[in-house]
Amino acid sequence: MKQKLLCSILILLGVWHFAQAQVTVGLLDYNANKVFDGYNLHFPHNQGNAYLLNNCGEIVHVWEDTEYRPGNGVYLAENGYLYVCKGKGGASNPYIHAGGGGEKIECRDWDNNIVWEYTLNDSLNRLHHDIALNPNGNVFAIAWEKKTAEEAIQAGRDPALLDDGELWPDRIIELEPDGMGGASIVWEWSVWDHLIQDFDPTKDNYGDPAAHPELVDINHYGGPADWMHANGLDYNHTLRQLMLCVPTFNEIWIIDQTTTTEQAAGHIGGLGGRGGDLMFRWGNPATYRAGDSTDQKLFYPHDAHWADIELTPGHPDYGKIMIFNNRVGEDFSSVNTIEIFLDAYSWEYGMDGGTWLPNDFDWTYTRPVPQEMHSTGLSSVQRLMNGNTLIAVGRFGYSFEITPDEEIVWEYKNPLMAGAPVAQGTELSINQNLQFRMHRYSKNYPAFDGRDLSPQGFIELNPDPDYCEFLVSNEEVSVVEDVRIFPNPASDRVQIDITGNIEAEQVEVFNSTGQRIYTAQMNNITHSIHTENWAQGVYFIYLDSRAAGKILIMH
Repeated sequence: MKQKLLCSILILLGVWHFAQAQVTVGLLDYNANKVFDGYNLHFPHNQGNAYLLNNCGEIVHVWEDTEYRPGNGVYLAENGYLYVCKGKGGASNPYIHAGGGGEKIECRDWDNNIVWEYTLNDSLNRLHHDIALNPNGNVFAIAWEKKTAEEAIQAGRDPALLDDGELWPDRIIELEPDGMGGASIVWEWSVWDHLIQDFDPTKDNYGDPAAHPELVDINHYGGPADWMHANGLDYNHTLRQLMLCVPTFNEIWIIDQTTTTEQAAGHIGGLGGRGGDLMFRWGNPATYRAGDSTDQKLFYPHDAHWADIELTPGHPDYGKIMIFNNRVGEDFSSVNTIEIFLDAYSWEYGMDGGTWLPNDFDWTYTRPVPQEMHSTGLSSVQRLMNGNTLIAVGRFGYSFEITPDEEIVWEYKNPLMAGAPVAQGTELSINQNLQFRMHRYSKNYPAFDGRDLSPQGFIELNPDPDYCEFLVSNEEVSVVEDVRIFPNPASDRVQIDITGNIEAEQVEVFNSTGQRIYTAQMNNITHSIHTENWAQGVYFIYLDSRAAGKILIMH
């Protein structure tokens, strides 16, 4: 098998410039020895295609849609079905519209045929943000349900907090495919059935929010009609529990899904015996008056979920809750895990002094320069099977992977500006290439069995197809003295002399952006390269050899 020897040289010319544009979009960096091998599910904003990318950033499959755009979540099931939220932004609904607004849920097969779809988008209801898959084929979804000012006031809402003259509380619905291309609601839960307030003593739900943390204070948060803006939903099929990420409350909530719909609307029933009341909430105890701002842990969180995507119970992080903590700092974000404690006998989560455990995060990550990971909204985090962590910084369309010791080993930047591909070298700034989240599935994920995952090109325009090869290092690198490159620095010529037992057949030169600028056969132990027309910069020389592993020649 041919191996490659890597040599580095510095070519100095009179004027500093790059011969080609720098790598700014698509794959930015890739350490193949340390990344988790798999395929990345990518569903950028402002266009309708869902892409499956390999770690080189090449498209290996695409589900095309020229009519709709994200609305926002997307998931790939083990059978190869794609479950995707779709919408048309503000054009979908003039009555209910806010960030994350959707319209319909589609289940598409691998070949992009619609298996079934469900639409909820009218003057009183609208799907938004996210879905969660039930292994039985059903889908849970978040929806707004509009309440008039009169209805909100009747529920104890302070009229001074009705800035928009109405309120859009959230509900969760479970959809079951009907076998005829559609789906029907078979279970639901609404926060409207679990409210408390101490503003109006004439209302039935009047009480002390501090004494009932399992209920939601309708007056905790005032302002827009989009009162909760729930942006994430996850289902734990082992526990049969649902987790809702509620950024305006700076909390995550867990409810019992072992209830019937009737029980979910009340306060008894289900394995926990509490009906649809919250069985766990965490991140901001001030919401139920058990703390103040100094006790707050979550700040407009996104993508709260149980860590179980392809993880097994033997994995040290299995079952922990992962969160992208968007606004933990004024100009930086963090990602976190917490480990929660469920009593299997009482079916209750542990509490300490009136607040739910744990008292703090299990793990926290910020970038060494914290401001390099900051997104006020969107974004995601995923623990991978090898212990690495995949993070998407949504407002910058930037995803990266870190090892357990926090080394960055993979970076990718969404190359779509407002939904249209841009050329390599384009500099994209905040909100130009939005993405909701990114998921990676292992190459052994059952959805890929028997599928053709050959590379089909790139999303970005004028990509360098050799850039990934330039980055990839599948063998160990060692330092030897058997190759001499001179002069170094150089001006108009570089000579390569092989002084040891190395059989080099071909020489390739790449610039610092990863573009191959020179290739030639090497039939003897010396080779001369004319460099008088090269730009000033750092260049890398590869020698293809049968006899040696990959060797880095230090100069």
